[in-house]
Amino acid sequence: MNNIDIQKVLPHRYPFLLVDKILEIETGKKAVGLKNVTINEPFFQGHFPGTPIMPGVLIVEAMAQVGGIAILSMEEYKGKLAVLTGIERMKFRKQVVPGDTLIMEAELIAFKMGIGKAKVCAKVEGKIAAEGEMMFAIVK
Repeated sequence: MNNIDIQKVLPHRYPFLLVDKILEIETGKKAVGLKNVTINEPFFQGHFPGTPIMPGVLIVEAMAQVGGIAILSMEEYKGKLAVLTGIERMKFRKQVVPGDTLIMEAELIAFKMGIGKAKVCAKVEGKIAAEGEMMFAIVK
């Protein structure tokens, strides 16, 4: 999925659409997304100017967007919203800086009655930048 396709699934728009491309989808199981991190990102103007680091909360949001796409890939949830309802065991392991390509994976580990849980991971050059679990609720 390219950026235009992603916008058909997620309601997010610039500057809060944090996924550039979906590289892989296994319907109802997993999604893998990509974000090219550039110095032109608006958050770098105020987040450690001179030593720009992508804020952890935005890495979490990018992973949540990939998780939402994984859930919304299921036929019964097309056209709905996947709303982030919880975060567990989130760990930040590596700084993400301009020039990095962030690869985010979301694997659905539980889903019942419109509530889902995903194991999420963000990597740069194969090294884990952040990982944890997220919960989502499906809303109309």
